[in-house]
Amino acid sequence: MNSLNENCGIEYTLTMMGGKWKPLILWQLGKYGTKRYGEIRRYIPSVSNKMLSQQLKELANDCLITRHDYQTVPPKVEYKITKEGKSLMPILELMCSWGIDHEIVCKK
Repeated sequence: MNSLNENCGIEYTLTMMGGKWKPLILWQLGKYGTKRYGEIRRYIPSVSNKMLSQQLKELANDCLITRHDYQTVPPKVEYKITKEGKSLMPILELMCSWGIDHEIVCKK
């Protein structure tokens, strides 16, 4: 019998967009478009600055978002979801729907 990671891309997908914050960042950028760091931070108030910076960097390195630095004073940096990142939106939409449905069922 083959191991899961030989036949299935779940493990790879989770390394790209898994964790607590990456799906929320991708969701916000996919649903609401280009955002600055502070806008993303306000959307996810419980994430630390260090963790948010790290997650944004990883998402950019994995080509799921782009980072545009305008080289201005004060600094202006914008983040935008890429085509590859947008391809994850159906998965995130299913996760969103499942979460809403499960929360309702679980509270009964």
